[in-house]
Amino acid sequence: MATFTLPANSKITGKGQAFSNKTGGRTKKFKVYRYDPDSGENPRYDTFDIDLDDCGPMVLDALIKMKSEQDSTLTFRRSCREGICGSCSMNINGRNGLACTTAIEDCKGEVRITPLPHMDVIKDLVPDFSHFYAQYASIRPWLQTVTPVPSGKERLQSPADRAKLDGLYECILCACCSTSCPSYWWNSDKFLGPAILLQAYRWLADSRDEMTGERLDELEDPFRLYRCHTIMNCANVCPKGLNPARAIAEIKKMQVERHV
Repeated sequence: MATFTLPANSKITGKGQAFSNKTGGRTKKFKVYRYDPDSGENPRYDTFDIDLDDCGPMVLDALIKMKSEQDSTLTFRRSCREGICGSCSMNINGRNGLACTTAIEDCKGEVRITPLPHMDVIKDLVPDFSHFYAQYASIRPWLQTVTPVPSGKERLQSPADRAKLDGLYECILCACCSTSCPSYWWNSDKFLGPAILLQAYRWLADSRDEMTGERLDELEDPFRLYRCHTIMNCANVCPKGLNPARAIAEIKKMQVERHV
């Protein structure tokens, strides 16, 4: 049996700090991953007691309260607070999701918050998305055509063709799916992962795009596409309710049909 160990400087051995709530109201304990590469110290868990009577309903509300009232050095991404931008993706009690759409009341017991798994950490709950975005750019996620359109005209699409994009265009690139995929954990240098492949199929399914053959050529690779083994973690955690595994299956089907 293979044994895997973390590098010494990645092990959670740092001495954590505790931030107590002194209001006496209903409290919830949060255990938050902390890591500052500039300090030279190992990662640690800090604990925060949050007064639920003086806090919004979502995990992001608790994080904002921690940062504004208890420890201003706590670092995390956030933006829209509406489940649209994908900025606050993180692992909450062992499940990837968005902090802004995860209700505190749905988290049983102590709430453990860590960065998205299997990504380099910049600081605290902020993972490095550089490789993820480079993979996204590699599929050329924009409409590609060769047929000119007369001036003042649009590339029209029937309602039926437009409907084929439902369940694809809603992806917010939060990376919850890709970082929950074991195949992506071990092959992220070559495997594009669920999020990027769903985005790739979004353009393959677009009736206006005229580069289907070229797009399929670039995806037909033992690692870029075929590392997906339909584990379905991606569909299980997607905060938008999308099914990347189905999109990947459609790409595989297109690959087969073009060679028949």
